[in-house]
Amino acid sequence: MRHRFAFPLRYFLFWLIFFVAAKGVFLLYHLPKAAGLSAGELGRVFGYGLRLDASAAAYLSIVPFALLALGSLLPARFPLSRLLGFYTAVLGIVVSVFTVADLELYKAWGFRLDATPLQYLDSPTEMAASAGSAPLLLLLVLAGLLILGWLLYKKVCGALPPLPPGFGRGRAALASLLYLALLVVPLRGGVQQIPVNQGDVYFSAHPFANHAAVNVPWNIVNSLFLQNGGPNQYQFMLQAEADRLVREMYAPAPPADSAASQLLRTRRPNVLFVILESFTAKFVAGTGGEKNVTPNLDSLARTGVLFTNIFASGDRSQKGLVSLLSGYPNQPTTSIIKYPRKTERLPHLCQSLKQAGYSSHYYYGGELAFANMKSYLVAAGYDQFTERLDFPLSQQNSKWGAHDHVLFDRLLRDIKTQPQPFFITAFTLSSHEPFQIPIAPKFAGTDETALFRNSVYYTDWALGRFLHAARQQPWWDNTLVVLVADHGHPLPGNDANESPGKFRIPLVLAGGALRPEARGRVIPTYGSQTDVATTLLAQLRLPTTAYQWGYDLLRPARAPFAYYCFTDGLGFQWPGGGLGYDNVSRRPLFIVGDSSQLRRAQAYEQVSFEDFLRK
Repeated sequence: MRHRFAFPLRYFLFWLIFFVAAKGVFLLYHLPKAAGLSAGELGRVFGYGLRLDASAAAYLSIVPFALLALGSLLPARFPLSRLLGFYTAVLGIVVSVFTVADLELYKAWGFRLDATPLQYLDSPTEMAASAGSAPLLLLLVLAGLLILGWLLYKKVCGALPPLPPGFGRGRAALASLLYLALLVVPLRGGVQQIPVNQGDVYFSAHPFANHAAVNVPWNIVNSLFLQNGGPNQYQFMLQAEADRLVREMYAPAPPADSAASQLLRTRRPNVLFVILESFTAKFVAGTGGEKNVTPNLDSLARTGVLFTNIFASGDRSQKGLVSLLSGYPNQPTTSIIKYPRKTERLPHLCQSLKQAGYSSHYYYGGELAFANMKSYLVAAGYDQFTERLDFPLSQQNSKWGAHDHVLFDRLLRDIKTQPQPFFITAFTLSSHEPFQIPIAPKFAGTDETALFRNSVYYTDWALGRFLHAARQQPWWDNTLVVLVADHGHPLPGNDANESPGKFRIPLVLAGGALRPEARGRVIPTYGSQTDVATTLLAQLRLPTTAYQWGYDLLRPARAPFAYYCFTDGLGFQWPGGGLGYDNVSRRPLFIVGDSSQLRRAQAYEQVSFEDFLRK
């Protein structure tokens, strides 16, 4: 017969077993990656991960242990056993849904589920689209986890036994309170001075092994607490030294030939700023990528100005938006766009150009509310917005909204009445997962890479169709076209999360406003999305001092570089080398070339995150 006072231990054990089983499901779902681990590493995934599993189990046990203490003081007819079962069922469903969502999102994002998806709760349709075409297998996995949880609860916990005869309710409540107090040990991951953190389960040189050891519910809650206000968790050195290193990084090179660095033949051209969804450099021939995927962009690159070593600052659309339009770097575990109070303090191209007499319009075929983009763009001061709801239902023919050729057709129609000079931003969407396109595929295959390749080809086709018509318009000769990606992509090739190939993107300047002698130029300078705003404003001879995290790519810093970040890690590229660094394990993932550059990369992350906290 089970004893009443063994129930708390059994309840804690139930969650612990469930989390270990969930870890096994993660490894099975990602079997190709798990197969690359040795038997010893697989064992350590479970062994090291046990501390976070126990911590998560302890957190989930707080309410039941408190209910046991309270219920011990209430009459026997109080439905304590049913209340505990109901609480566990609700938490079991929530934990199972998170566990299953993590299985597919890890494929797309390369990191375990954290608070990132919470940015999309106000736009659930886009959140679903962001996950791609998740297989029906996930529904079976979810059902299996729920059944497993139910069977485990019945087997390990069962019904709550009554109090032993003659055992006083006060003594029973005190015993339950003792169990509640003892939860502090697993909550903290032990009795050491510093509580358990994600780095405590990192043990391998293989990032996948470390990721597999992480407990998903614990990771979600932990990331919520980490992203809200400091202190600076990226303190690698004294702040004065970090500030000095960053200042040196932006020290200008010796003065260049001003004539050679001036690309425009007119002082106040229109600016058409086109942000291309997921346009990785791996699909652009001019940047060394595959041929014939983006023939129109390649043609523009040959007749315009092509920058061949540009890197996205982050790996999500909303992060790229802030870097491109405000010249502001990304944060490793959050995004400044989530904090309207902070984004209101950022500079913005729209604001800078409005002061110079530009009208403005922002075009997007999807919903601007997605990932809090609208609050950021409204604060930027755009005169007009065109988004999904502004298109007829018949034209909302993509999972995200209106396909790219529909967007460009609307832009071409509206631009005739746009006051000049204008600053128009257009953000495409069809090359986002699930890679649906309204034309026949160009390339064979039905795997994810083939679908992605065809979606990029379609967006390029829509762009070429638009530009062909635009060249016939009277505004074209006085227009500078900026074409740049919001971020790169792990495909093709399934680049690792920290890989520079995942972050390398095209940047092309084109249009009738270019000087004839500037056409065909190739600029190999290393740079980031944060440098685009500064470069554009410098061409327009407008102030750039507010854009402190960018430099003019045509008159670069003394030692050009590109910084990017991924989930709790950073990347740093420079001519002749590059590195990736894991902030959790506090060790490099790779270093090619000068290892002393790590110090500069860490200084950049420390100073930029400190600036984010102060905003």
